[in-house]
Amino acid sequence: MGTNKTYTKEEVTEIAKSVLGKTFGEINSYQTKIDEYNKGQFGHILEEDVYMYNANSKQAPDFEEAGIELKVTPYKINKNGTLSAKERLVITMINYLKDYKYDFYKSHVYEKSKCMQIIWYLYEANKKHCDLKITDELLFTYPEEDLPIIIEDYEKIIQKIKEGKAHEISEADTLYLGACCKGANSKSLRTQPFSDEMAMQRAFCLKTSYMTQLVREHIGKEKAEKICLTLPKKVTFEEELENRLSKYKGVKVSELCKMFNISTNPKNINELVLSRMLGIKGKVAETDEFLKANIVPKTIRVNEKGKIVESMSFPTFEFEKIVKEKWIESDLYNLFYTTKFMFVVFVEKNGEYYFDRIKFWNMPMSILEIEIKEVWEQTREVIKSGNIVKEIMPNGNRKTNFPGMSNNKYCHVRPHAQDRNDTYPLSVKDKVTGLKEYAKHCFWLNNSYVLDIINGKNMK
Repeated sequence: MGTNKTYTKEEVTEIAKSVLGKTFGEINSYQTKIDEYNKGQFGHILEEDVYMYNANSKQAPDFEEAGIELKVTPYKINKNGTLSAKERLVITMINYLKDYKYDFYKSHVYEKSKCMQIIWYLYEANKKHCDLKITDELLFTYPEEDLPIIIEDYEKIIQKIKEGKAHEISEADTLYLGACCKGANSKSLRTQPFSDEMAMQRAFCLKTSYMTQLVREHIGKEKAEKICLTLPKKVTFEEELENRLSKYKGVKVSELCKMFNISTNPKNINELVLSRMLGIKGKVAETDEFLKANIVPKTIRVNEKGKIVESMSFPTFEFEKIVKEKWIESDLYNLFYTTKFMFVVFVEKNGEYYFDRIKFWNMPMSILEIEIKEVWEQTREVIKSGNIVKEIMPNGNRKTNFPGMSNNKYCHVRPHAQDRNDTYPLSVKDKVTGLKEYAKHCFWLNNSYVLDIINGKNMK
């Protein structure tokens, strides 16, 4: 079938351009049966039917003479018309027993990703695999401004391996380059060199959020505003942002509004203040760097008693959907597994709030896999059993059986709806009320846990 022909860089790209606008069925010259359940076959079809070489798992790039790795990856059109990568771009497996010995430029992941011929196809759920169309290509090398962050990410992953914490690695540890789970299930475990604890099999990848920005920029021709960080040697992305904002520490919000000519009335006043402090016009969450890294800013207000009044809410979950989910594929798991949060802390003094600091945080795997999972499982069980309502109070309010703040020190479930008419359908009607739909709910991080986080306590 394949001939393992050698190609120049120009030939690799020229062939990629030749398949644009074609479906996988049209380029499948050997008429191999296309398996509707095998997404890995798309790369094999390009390798064997178009580039005419045998698929392999060798250490070197696919086109070794040209120094190019071939990557075939899907994107999708969202309901609101925006484009998104459908998945992360897996680069190569992590070898816990060897990879820690190499710096980035001598690493296997750099060798495989320093130059990649990316071929995109449009994923459409209602189409057979043979009818999916190849639409775009890009000979990709890391942008100059991204490379310091990629190297920083690599070093963070390697450092966890050196510390014997390969089992605690999370995609949210890093910004652009991730370490994703890569195995049939949670039992796909590997030994690690500096701990007796088995670790999930993982691969280096460019995170879904990073690939989404690449899709929007290259295919959608969209440009996001950049913070434009210049990272001095040995200064991380987080440290550079902290340095930029440090000069505003202890300044009243009212004074910051005057400084940046912001009205003191808008609801999103803290969001506007943060943007101006970082020197950008739009929202911080919508900057190129934050979108690529999947960093979510969250404003925290600490009152004069040193307390946080509000717990932290997350998107509502659909009752019918959550009961069908598996934990490792659930929305809640993926939220905390892939998202880094930037807490923007404002502290109250004498009735006024002052900017204090920022703190980057992501959910420790030890908490996610035990306590957060426990709340998620309890929530599913309540919905599946039809026992949402525990008691109807004399005033008409309802007590539920969802796990509350007293049940778990980290997380709880409560309503997040405009009113009782703002509902989702139930998978099983509620036994007490007979309702077939119920007010929207979401998971919340307990305010006491958030306070511990920003004060550097309770870190497992």
